[in-house]
Amino acid sequence: MDIDATHREPACMIRTKIVATLGPASSDPEMLGAMIDAGVDVVRLNFSHGTLDDHARVLSTLRRLCEASGAIVAVMGDLCGPKIRLGEFADGAHILEPGGQVVVQRAPCTGSAQRFCLTNASVVDEIGAGHRILIDDGNITLQVVDKRSDELACECIVGGGLRTRAGVNLPDTELSIPSLTEKDQVDLEWAADHELDYVALSFVRRPEEIHAVRERVQARGRAIQVVAKIEKPEAIERIDAIIDVADAILVARGDLGVEMDLARVPLLQKDIVARCGRAGKPVIIATQMLQSMVASAVPTRAEVSDVANAILDSADAVMLSAETAVGQYPLHAVRVINRIAAETEAFFASGDAPRPKRVIPASFPVASAIAQAAGRLARDVDAALVAVWTESGYTARLMANLRLGRIVVALSHDPAVCREMALLFGVHPLRMEPCEPQDAMLRQLDRALVDRQLARPRDLIIVVSGTHLLRADATNALLTHRVAAS
Repeated sequence: MDIDATHREPACMIRTKIVATLGPASSDPEMLGAMIDAGVDVVRLNFSHGTLDDHARVLSTLRRLCEASGAIVAVMGDLCGPKIRLGEFADGAHILEPGGQVVVQRAPCTGSAQRFCLTNASVVDEIGAGHRILIDDGNITLQVVDKRSDELACECIVGGGLRTRAGVNLPDTELSIPSLTEKDQVDLEWAADHELDYVALSFVRRPEEIHAVRERVQARGRAIQVVAKIEKPEAIERIDAIIDVADAILVARGDLGVEMDLARVPLLQKDIVARCGRAGKPVIIATQMLQSMVASAVPTRAEVSDVANAILDSADAVMLSAETAVGQYPLHAVRVINRIAAETEAFFASGDAPRPKRVIPASFPVASAIAQAAGRLARDVDAALVAVWTESGYTARLMANLRLGRIVVALSHDPAVCREMALLFGVHPLRMEPCEPQDAMLRQLDRALVDRQLARPRDLIIVVSGTHLLRADATNALLTHRVAAS
């Protein structure tokens, strides 16, 4: 495989984070290493596909590559959730014509164009007359015309071809099935045992479901950041409460655009990003960012605009799905995202783009006040970067939410905290052991910044730290510092 694995130069380092889904197209060590070099900050393991053994092999490869290169890459496991799918179909074509009749039955069966079943039989009880059944991302639409004890008589409104395990959405039906399925529970335990950094909960409907995931992880003696995937109308109705309890938000536009009016999705995306900004929570925009690059080396103009607009809205990260999991051009897709982000961020830096309002939550008033002061000082003195010593990553989150227009180098001795910070906008995590007194800490910092080409000798930087680096929750100081010449 001939791959140009050119490293992303620090001078061109983008602040928008890139999440890449791993799969057959990107599991090869050479390809995965090249994608990391090209700017991937977070990798996604999609538990809807592949086995846990498959994911374990990819995770092992990733960790070997990161250890060899010094790269800090977070890992997010994406739980399947209660995704409803069509059952098995016999070989051959199964075409539904508009106006045709079809029965959805409770009992398992081999499907045909006249009758089929669903993978979750109990939902037949909850689907009512007049409800829509959308199949294959809404490409096929059925409407229930008669509800019987063990089956639903439906009319085909929009026709198409049926296939085994095609996805099913029920936008008119409020389902009682839990967000965390039996499979999810097994996958969640695996994620905890393998020390993943983030876990994404699919089809979130209420904040209590986030608490349930966190409690299960804690029961295994682990701590994983929980990402709420927004793809249901019920989540939109409770969006502020969900943002409040989640560690990050993922706008899953695919199912959201099927469950709700597709024309509302761009507006919901903007609204959710703004709400996350006010709450100080990272937000990822996902689904079909560069969908055409699954089979084409060149994205469409609309896709480029889509990515740029997500960044202009102030999203923290953009996610590639099929583009890197099964696409023909996974590395090129990452580079295209990087290029779009670089151009868009340069437009922000020029001052020509309006900046969305950012608010720092005041959960820890001293740290919040210092973060805001550091941001103002960095702009006033035109500092090259801001270096933040952090025990838990909280101060780095505050700095990320300020959108400083320059890199925030976040320093922590804890590798797990460093990986968590890889998702934060504009934050470059760096593992470093704290030391005292302060002048020794600054010498160590200078060497690390120069060695990694993050700063040059004589650059003016802002340092946010505690007067006692070896004590947690002690962020109480900031200073200007000029990087040592030698």
